Amino acid sequence: MSMDQLADLVSKVSDIVWNSILLYLLVGTGVLFTIRTRFVQIRKFGAGWKRLFGNFSLNGEKAGKDGMSPFQALTTAIAAQVGTGNIAGAATALYSGGPGAIFWMWLSAFFGMSTIYGEAVLAQKYKTVDKDGHVTGGPIYYIRARFTGKFGKFLAGFFSLAIIFALGFTGNMVQANSISASFKTAFGIPPIVIGVICAVIAAFIFLGGVSRIASVTEKLVPVMACFYIIGCGAILVINHASIIPAFKSIFVAAFDPQAILGGAVGITVQQAMRYGVARGLFSNEAGMGSTPHAHALAKVEKPQDQGEIAIISVFIDTFIVLTLTAMVILTSGQLQAGVPGGLQGTELAQAAFNTTMGSFGNIFVAVCMLFFAFSTIIGWYFFGETNVKALFGKKATKVYAAIVVVCIVIGSALKVDLVWNLSDLFNALMVFPNLIALIFLSGIVARASRGEDILKK
Repeated sequence: MSMDQLADLVSKVSDIVWNSILLYLLVGTGVLFTIRTRFVQIRKFGAGWKRLFGNFSLNGEKAGKDGMSPFQALTTAIAAQVGTGNIAGAATALYSGGPGAIFWMWLSAFFGMSTIYGEAVLAQKYKTVDKDGHVTGGPIYYIRARFTGKFGKFLAGFFSLAIIFALGFTGNMVQANSISASFKTAFGIPPIVIGVICAVIAAFIFLGGVSRIASVTEKLVPVMACFYIIGCGAILVINHASIIPAFKSIFVAAFDPQAILGGAVGITVQQAMRYGVARGLFSNEAGMGSTPHAHALAKVEKPQDQGEIAIISVFIDTFIVLTLTAMVILTSGQLQAGVPGGLQGTELAQAAFNTTMGSFGNIFVAVCMLFFAFSTIIGWYFFGETNVKALFGKKATKVYAAIVVVCIVIGSALKVDLVWNLSDLFNALMVFPNLIALIFLSGIVARASRGEDILKK
C-alpha cells in the first residue's frame, strides 16, 4: 500500500468517526456541562482572568514534587493548546470547510470552555501522590475513580494508550511537520535538518522533567502569544477595509456556504461543521483529555479555582489566537476554499501573511510556527509521559522519550496529509473514554460550579 493510499484510508475512517459520532458527542457534552454548571464559562469568566493575572510571572516558583503554580499549569496547558492548530489547522479548516468553519470553531469553543472547566476540576479532585511524593493526575485517574473493576481498568488503559499515540507520537509528528514545512518555505532549509535540531532541543527539555518543562512554558507562552498577536494586529490594521466583509463571510458561510463560495466548490454545511469542530478540538483540546494532566498539578485551594483558569485557556487559544489567523487569511484574499490544488495548511497561512508583509511574511509565520509547535511538543510529551508512568512505570519514560524524539525527526519529513489524518484519527480514539467519564461525573462538576466543597468524601 502506497503512502497516498494509506492516507486516503485513514482519512475515510477518520471522517466516519468524526462526522457520524464525535462531532455531535463533543458539542453535546459541552452543552450538557454548560447547562449543568449554569453557564460557568460566562459566570466565572471574569474570575478566571483575575486568577490568571494574580499568578502571572515569567519567572515563577520552581515546579517541585508537589506540583506547579496555577500560572505554570496554565502555560503548560496553553503550550499544548496553542500550536499548529492555530496556524496550519485554521488554514486547513478554511480551505476544507470554507469561512463558515470558523463559526463552528467558535461555537464548539464556547461550549468547550465549560467542558475544560470540568476536566480541570476533576483532575484536581482525583489527583494523586505517588510513592516518591510526586503529584500526578489526569483522566486516567478520574476514569478509574468513576468506573471500578475491569471496565474501569480497560477504559483508563485505552485512554492512556490512545493519548500516548495521539499526542506523544502522531501529534508531535504533526508539530514537527509544520515547523519543517514553514522553514523550508521561508529559508529553503531541508525538513530533516529542522527535524533533527528540534529533536535535540526537545530531548534536553524532556530530560529536565516537570521542573524544566514548567520553567520553559511559563517564559515561552506569554512571549510567543504577544509576538503573534502584535503581528496579526498590525496586518489587520492595514487590511481594515476587509475586516467587516470577512466577518460577514464567516456567519453567512456557516449556514449557506454556496452564498459565499459558489455551488461549484461543493462545500456543505456539514463539511464546515466537521472541519470547524475537528480543527477547533485539535486547537483548544477541550474534551480531549490532554490539558487535565497540567491542571492536576496546580497548587490551588479548591478544584474550581483551577477550573476557572482553565476556561481562559480555551478563550485565548480559539477566540484570540486562532481567530487572528483566520482574519489574516480572510482579509488577504488568498483563500480558495475547496478549489483543487489551492493553497492550504501552512502554505496558505504564509501566503496570507506575505500579501501584507511581503517576503517577511514567510519568516514571521516560520518563527511563530516554531514557537507554537515546539511549545506544543513539550506539552504533549508531558501529557503522554504521565500516562506512560501510570501504565508502565517510571523506567519506561526513557524509552517513551526516545520514541518521541525519533517521531519528531520522522514527522518533519513525512507527507502532510497522512500525518494530519493519523492525528485526527487518534485524537478521536482518545476522546471517547474521556467524554464517557466526564458525562458520568458531571454532577460533581455541577456542585463545584455552585461553590460546594467537592473534596469532602
